[in-house]
Amino acid sequence: MNVLVILIPISLILGAAGLAAFIWTVRSDQYDDDSGNAARILLDDEPVE
Repeated sequence: MNVLVILIPISLILGAAGLAAFIWTVRSDQYDDDSGNAARILLDDEPVE
């Protein structure tokens, strides 16, 4: 039971760090590129001349 005194705060700190990183990426517009690398594979290439 004594290990819970260590594990619970560590898990809360890691969860808060993950949430802060996610909020930072949303605020820095990293998810605004709709036609980025993930969707670019579905688009046709321009013909080579």
